[in-house]
Amino acid sequence: MTEPITSFKLQYAFLSNFYVAPIVAYDDVLKREIRYQTVEHAFQADKTLSVEERLTVIDSETPRLAKAAGRCVTMRSDWELIKVERMRYWVKLKFAQYPVLKARLVATGDAELIEGNHWGDKFWGVCDGEGQNWLGRILMQVRP
Repeated sequence: MTEPITSFKLQYAFLSNFYVAPIVAYDDVLKREIRYQTVEHAFQADKTLSVEERLTVIDSETPRLAKAAGRCVTMRSDWELIKVERMRYWVKLKFAQYPVLKARLVATGDAELIEGNHWGDKFWGVCDGEGQNWLGRILMQVRP
């Protein structure tokens, strides 16, 4: 097996949800097609059923600001039940809309993809050797 990829930076920055690869999808709350700057924008907007809060997240200038805005929204009641599936949806969409990125994902071969971080995210990633690494797991599922 190939060495694990433990950081979504430098040549692996494209694996990050902060990577700027605008994706287009129909938004069920806004009832129209939306161009999201990043997967982070889409995922954070997905947390709320409020039109105003969703638009605030979508219009955030950077993925970091979208993440911050997503922490302040009125959370939809089913979020904890659907968040992994929604992340899978957005990640799949990103790689479906960008064949070049899909090829780069495939080129990671059988390497374990680990969303290593230092900010304490032990659900989507791994921090200090601990975490469920859901983002990494989803990326490996999306990779054929």
